[in-house]
Amino acid sequence: MPTSHAARHSPDPDVAAVAALIGDPGRAAMLLALLGGHRLSAGDLALRGGVSPAAASAHLAKLVAGGLLRVERDGRHRLYDMAGPGVGRALEALAAIAAPPKIVGLTQNVQAARLRAARSCYDHLAGRLGVAVSDALIAQRFIGPTGERGFRITRRGRSFFLDFGIDLAAIEAGRRPVARQCIDWSEHRTHIAGALGAELRALCLARGWIERFPGSRALRITPSGSAAFEEYFGFQARG
Repeated sequence: MPTSHAARHSPDPDVAAVAALIGDPGRAAMLLALLGGHRLSAGDLALRGGVSPAAASAHLAKLVAGGLLRVERDGRHRLYDMAGPGVGRALEALAAIAAPPKIVGLTQNVQAARLRAARSCYDHLAGRLGVAVSDALIAQRFIGPTGERGFRITRRGRSFFLDFGIDLAAIEAGRRPVARQCIDWSEHRTHIAGALGAELRALCLARGWIERFPGSRALRITPSGSAAFEEYFGFQARG
């Protein structure tokens, strides 16, 4: 159907162009694979997208040109990741309104259960674990929701995060929002995102409280992590 005159000259952002990029099943699968927050090669993304290497190269070129992905050369390899946290937020928002997958096998059921339990949403925690951490921070009055879909850090919170090992001055001096509310597609609740959410996930990984499942954005809570989440956040988490 031809594009109407009004649509061609609309002052609104070109949502249709972005939707068309995401709307291809292979490209959508590759974008979702990158929600784990780490860079992947074209070969890895071809496998995730279920397409041939040649088709993956064409898809990736479109995603880079459309501003959804960025690519960097690492030796002989070209590695891709999301162009920024806004792309991850858009994908999570779409996942929240998308129909759930039809489970057709045991492996798919296990993978889905792992994603619901704990996963990376670009660079912060999501799933039941991410929501539980956010709920605990709110319950202990370390953060509070704002009317702009953000979180403010309270005086009690500043003391907690500094003791936890987060350099608040550094993240507050950056250009990224400090703490945002992000809709969790599996829990239909909000979890903490932004620079503070990224620091929380990074420290949990560095301390061995959580581990990545190979080839997935799902996360496993380790035995030391179970004890640490109970100590710091007051809830029991199981791997």
